[in-house]
Amino acid sequence: MMARADILNVVISNLRNNVSGLETAEIDPSRAMAEYGASSLDIVEVVSTSMRQLRIRVPRPALADLRNIDDLVDLFASKLAEESAKAQGATAG
Repeated sequence: MMARADILNVVISNLRNNVSGLETAEIDPSRAMAEYGASSLDIVEVVSTSMRQLRIRVPRPALADLRNIDDLVDLFASKLAEESAKAQGATAG
């Protein structure tokens, strides 16, 4: 199971790669990506690239209510925990 800090690092790394000027900026996860200059297209790219790297799929409606980077990381962490539990359940039987 991946630690929450690792998930946060994936998201922040993708945010830095997609929004210019953030290479060395301090990123506060309690703030929204838009506050760092991310356009809606940048945000879609950050989210989709992060999901690919984490090997998870999150339905679009689940993303609609997110307020900030922490919310996204929490969503990814719960999805990873859910998939890990399913995998363990499959191997336990």
